[in-house]
Amino acid sequence: MPVADCESGLSPADVTGAGAANGNPGHWRSYYRHVLLLAYQSCGVVYGDLSTSPLYVYKSTFIIGSLRRFQDEEIVFGVFSLVFWTLTLIPLLKYVFIVLAADDNGEGGTFALYSLLVRHAKFSLMPNQEAADEELTSYYRPGYAPQETPILTALRRFLENHRKSRTFLLVTVLFGASLVIGDGVLTPPMSVLSSFSGLQVHSTALTSGEVEILSCTVLVCLFMVQHWGTHRVAFLFAPVVIVWLLLLGALGVYNIVVWNPRVLRALSPYYLVRFFQHTGKDGWISLGGILLSMTGKQTLFAHCTAIHYWTEAMYADLGHFTAASIRVAFVGLIYPCLVLQYMGQAAFLSKSPHCDIHFVFFESIPTGIFWPVLVIATLAAIVGSQAVISATFSIVRQCTALGCFPRVKIVHTSRRIHGQIYSPEINWILMLLCIAVTMGLRDTTLIGNAYGMACAGVMLVTTLLMALVIVFVWQYSCLVAALFLVAFGVVEAVYLSAALMKVPQGGWLPLVLSLVFVAVMYVWHYGTRRKHQFDVQNKVSLRWIHALGPSLGIVRVPGIGIIYSELATGVPAIFSHFVTNLPAFHQVLVFICVKAVPVPHVRDEERHLVGRIGPREFRMYRCVVRHGYKDVLAEDTDFENDLVLRIAEFVQMEADFDQRCSISDDGVVASVEVEGRMAVVPRPSDLARTGLLMREPGEEESVVARAAAAAKPESLINSMHTMHEAESPGFASRRRVRFEVANEHTDPRVKEELSALVEAKHAGVAYIMGHSYIKARKSSSVFKKFAVNVAYAFLRKNCRGPGLVLNIPHISLIEVGMIYYV
Repeated sequence: MPVADCESGLSPADVTGAGAANGNPGHWRSYYRHVLLLAYQSCGVVYGDLSTSPLYVYKSTFIIGSLRRFQDEEIVFGVFSLVFWTLTLIPLLKYVFIVLAADDNGEGGTFALYSLLVRHAKFSLMPNQEAADEELTSYYRPGYAPQETPILTALRRFLENHRKSRTFLLVTVLFGASLVIGDGVLTPPMSVLSSFSGLQVHSTALTSGEVEILSCTVLVCLFMVQHWGTHRVAFLFAPVVIVWLLLLGALGVYNIVVWNPRVLRALSPYYLVRFFQHTGKDGWISLGGILLSMTGKQTLFAHCTAIHYWTEAMYADLGHFTAASIRVAFVGLIYPCLVLQYMGQAAFLSKSPHCDIHFVFFESIPTGIFWPVLVIATLAAIVGSQAVISATFSIVRQCTALGCFPRVKIVHTSRRIHGQIYSPEINWILMLLCIAVTMGLRDTTLIGNAYGMACAGVMLVTTLLMALVIVFVWQYSCLVAALFLVAFGVVEAVYLSAALMKVPQGGWLPLVLSLVFVAVMYVWHYGTRRKHQFDVQNKVSLRWIHALGPSLGIVRVPGIGIIYSELATGVPAIFSHFVTNLPAFHQVLVFICVKAVPVPHVRDEERHLVGRIGPREFRMYRCVVRHGYKDVLAEDTDFENDLVLRIAEFVQMEADFDQRCSISDDGVVASVEVEGRMAVVPRPSDLARTGLLMREPGEEESVVARAAAAAKPESLINSMHTMHEAESPGFASRRRVRFEVANEHTDPRVKEELSALVEAKHAGVAYIMGHSYIKARKSSSVFKKFAVNVAYAFLRKNCRGPGLVLNIPHISLIEVGMIYYV
């Protein structure tokens, strides 16, 4: 089926800076100009969440760790030193300079790391993967060449040969993705509640309940406008976040100068050591609050493709460029502004021991600019929430594409900007969960405990996956991976241990949410995989098909029958099931498999594989449509015509190949038809290569007039189709063409085959799809019966049908019921 693609607004030389390599100063200037522009624009999408952390970090740290009784200058400086070195070590060093280099052709997130691993090592549990997929341009990293060492070979064999290790890897990835989805539930309540809590500083009559109602109102409004798409207000995002960050930096400098310039000494790790010496266990527990200074760094990596949303540039050339713009924004603006703000709050706290720690950020603001700061803080909180919601939509789409999440509706909210999507089901679920969190937990301290738990879990999952990427993708030594794992894993494990101490006080929430999401994802993946295994084990024998002869032992009626199957090779069991119950089929049969491959995007010219099933006279073809985990299936009004052209192109390619390679000794062309031979067939740019002529109707009749003319007893079916078109606006946009076979053909077999294809196309197209029911065998365990018969059946019943996902015309769809016992 068609897949949505984006058109480039920049040339590859502009995007990658490749043109700069020739030493032309103009290209260099253009490259740097685009980097700075995109760094500016990415601030609103990538850093909205991270920039709102100063609203609640000190409050959560002192309350979580019960540090109020230790609050003196040295302890406050120690807290700031912890925040400073945490920001430097994790977001700056790990994410910005190391993890961003592991982008998957410009895409980021836990699934991007998993995708890299399953392509460069055989770790995948995804079914339907073929050797032909490895020939995709974006399958391997540029310059990749397998390098085997004894240790690497042993490690690879262990992971590839032990199914449990691959299952553990998949569950780890799903857990990481679930934690990020949980972050989408926690970020909006945390940010909005923290910003509105500032009202209580100058409006003492305002109760906490009224703040919660106000926050819920804003959250409902935020989710209700999601279907409009962020592109309608995106031009405001970057200015809001940049003004907010500059304001944070200015306020930090003001507080440092006015309250305590000695806070500059806290940049030394000496105060970090002294902090733990004085506070002991309480200081360790307070790390759960320090964690909140890093919230948003997973969104930073997940939005590694922020430039997709803003430049419409060619995705294959974006990976390094995206990382460059994000690094410029973080190092040049975000990092220094945040450090100055945390330093300023520490200076204020060190001289204001009796201030209300719940509102320390707002109390440190000069009275004259309080209300403007509150307004900008609220806008920044909304922008930060929007960034996480968009990231959640993107992650759900990735999970769905890789067969790890039930099918949900995905809508493009922008015709110009690729990557801006909206999912109604996910949107309303997130809204209900956010309101439940706001009204249930109420206190931002409890939400902060949950928030820190999710943050620590994602950090550790990313570190584990990165260690594998360093070995199998970057092909560095295991020692380098071990150093990375120890350097960051130990630190993150300490943070996670502190967060686990707060499980009873709100930390349980992300764990429960993640376990629910992981259960849903794994059950769906398990059911999908078992269904595919059943299809593979029960494929129709080609000997049986050959024995039937060209008519297949049935009546071949005019038209093209498009049979959807999840098999990329072989004939599915549904075909024999259909023929057994209704011994008639179409003149031309096309088996179509729409499959996801573990790459973010598949180029349009590499998307379709076309082949033949059986001898030429059987008129049976196969078309495999490949799409990446970031591609979105879109409605294509020219799909049927496009399919005919691709099959005609394949027939011509096959004939040319046979003429070159299959000349017998006496000089006569022999027919060589290899079952399973497939070729990548792009949409023909030159129609003459297909051997077909495509003619637009000269004078179209109105739909109603054609319906009236078709309303005769002998053309009842045509009448029904025409009347359906009259009532369906979508059909009115379908391109109406007529194909004719060119007269230049020298091969009579090719001409005969193309004539049969054109005749079948003019007779009409029908879509055949299996409506399968999966049940566990009676001998299965109780756990398997519950997973398949109850959980998977419930998810399948309540998700979108495959016909809707594939945009199949309902009037032309034939569904065949079948029960799978797995």
